[in-house]
Amino acid sequence: QVQVVESGGGLVQPGGSLRLSCVVSKTMFSIYVMGWYRQAPGKQRELVATITSGRSTNYVDSVKGRFTISRDNSKNTVYLQMNSLKPEDTAVYYCNTAPYSKSSWGQGTQVTVSS
Repeated sequence: QVQVVESGGGLVQPGGSLRLSCVVSKTMFSIYVMGWYRQAPGKQRELVATITSGRSTNYVDSVKGRFTISRDNSKNTVYLQMNSLKPEDTAVYYCNTAPYSKSSWGQGTQVTVSS
């Protein structure tokens, strides 16, 4: 079972930046494909970005060119650098494996983009 703790969210103005972090308690973390997900009010949770063990990345179209996912295997940590934030990026952000593990959802971290 993978346990995760997300942090780094907050309130930011449109055009601003945030860096999210996710510490993962899992041996052999480095072999897992990790993903950042988000859930906006009234919407389904969506996969935003993934990173493989070889650091290949993929993004949903709406964040391409603005978000960057990375990982530090020595720290069992996944990051999401979010630039040029828009109000529609407002959501609770979660990390998990990809595909996700139902038992491994954390509390998430709230990101609010508003002026």
